[in-house]
Amino acid sequence: MAKARRQKPTKPRRDKKGGPGSGRRKPCLFCKDKIDHVDYKDVTTLRRFTSERGKIRSRRITGLCRRHQSQVANAVKRARELALVPYAAEPANEGVGRGGRRDRDRDRD
Repeated sequence: MAKARRQKPTKPRRDKKGGPGSGRRKPCLFCKDKIDHVDYKDVTTLRRFTSERGKIRSRRITGLCRRHQSQVANAVKRARELALVPYAAEPANEGVGRGGRRDRDRDRD
């Protein structure tokens, strides 16, 4: 006869709902709307794929496919060249933070 197995104490399995690393990817907006080519003149669409600082967002965040992500990157770069989209956003508060002068003249007295 075969040996009887000892049963391990069962742990409740983790639910796979949401949270970090959930398996479901966002659908590509351009593939969903069946758009072949990203237009560099469509500034409102391009702003969705750049951060408030002016950086191009990654595929992981935008949910675009590889083909359309590279088209968006090229369109943003072209729009920057033609001054349709800024290279970088203006800083919120100048002089505060790193490397500010902070009244150097006052220290000399």
